[in-house]
Amino acid sequence: MRSPKDFFRPLAVGAPTPVRDVPFLPSRMIHFFDPGNEKMAAKVPSIAPTVDVLLGNLEDAVPADRKEAARAGLVNIARATDFGDTQLWTRINSLDSPWALDDLLTLVTEIGDKLDVVMVPKVESAADIHYVDRLLAQLEAKAGVRRPILVHAILETATGVAHVEEIAGASPRMQGISLGPADLAASRRMKTTRVGGGHPGYLVRQDPRPEQPDAPRAVFQQDLWHYTLARMVDACAAHGILPYYGPFGDIKDTTACEDQFRNAFLLGCVGAWSLHPVQIGIAKKVFSPAPADVAWARRVIEAMGDGTGAVMIDGKMQDDATYKQCQVVARLADTLAARDPELRDAYAAAEKE
Repeated sequence: MRSPKDFFRPLAVGAPTPVRDVPFLPSRMIHFFDPGNEKMAAKVPSIAPTVDVLLGNLEDAVPADRKEAARAGLVNIARATDFGDTQLWTRINSLDSPWALDDLLTLVTEIGDKLDVVMVPKVESAADIHYVDRLLAQLEAKAGVRRPILVHAILETATGVAHVEEIAGASPRMQGISLGPADLAASRRMKTTRVGGGHPGYLVRQDPRPEQPDAPRAVFQQDLWHYTLARMVDACAAHGILPYYGPFGDIKDTTACEDQFRNAFLLGCVGAWSLHPVQIGIAKKVFSPAPADVAWARRVIEAMGDGTGAVMIDGKMQDDATYKQCQVVARLADTLAARDPELRDAYAAAEKE
């Protein structure tokens, strides 16, 4: 068994020292683009300032005969673009594919100094993370990368869900985990062909009323992903990494997209994937605390002082537990306001009301 003391030592001679705490950077939206698509590549400089994370996708959305072009395109884009405060991520091909090894060999050695996070699809156990962890260390040492590239796992198989806790704690490189509903649905043999979101057939129905047994009964659609998302959030929180909702495939249904993102936000997720520019604004809105909520949180924190005891504010009891909840909201607001001047002004205005 490996000593806990070795957990934060580099896995290769000359590799950067692993991080002890995951940097909590704004990542409300992880915006996907195909780096092998010339039209998408041309839009990168204009899109980058509008998103928290820009992700060059090399996996499922890229046909087999364009894998190498996409990889080369990402290298060219990374070298030519000043991303400013926007993080650059990539989703490599799955570890059982013939392209994953070349993805890492190429990207780390050629643009490792610009790459913040490597997203690994279809992670099923800690062993998958251990493999990527060691390989990244070797390549960082070879390329002289000065800071460790972090790892993000996608939860999209039943085996991965069964091992989510060990995946979350597999390496100091672990940045977070995303829910991958489409592949997970196939892995579980779920009877839905939707990419994320609910399903009208997954519901509960109001009991019949004795006095009107034939009257219409209310129907409430349920969330197919609630159990998995909640379990993933707990695993991430326990290991100090960040949880994300993944894709919402119905681009035109912006209302349902916003609802799904908000459910994830309320459960503890810090962001979601955006597959189309229309989803960028939705994610930005949903994963930023509302100004009124931030103002309330700051009011509670101020009234609680050192956080002990209990106070009454507007007829509501506030104590140590609510103080901690309010700190979560206020800290997130501070982090986002430092990057987003418009949000900063909205928060300041709400506090004056």
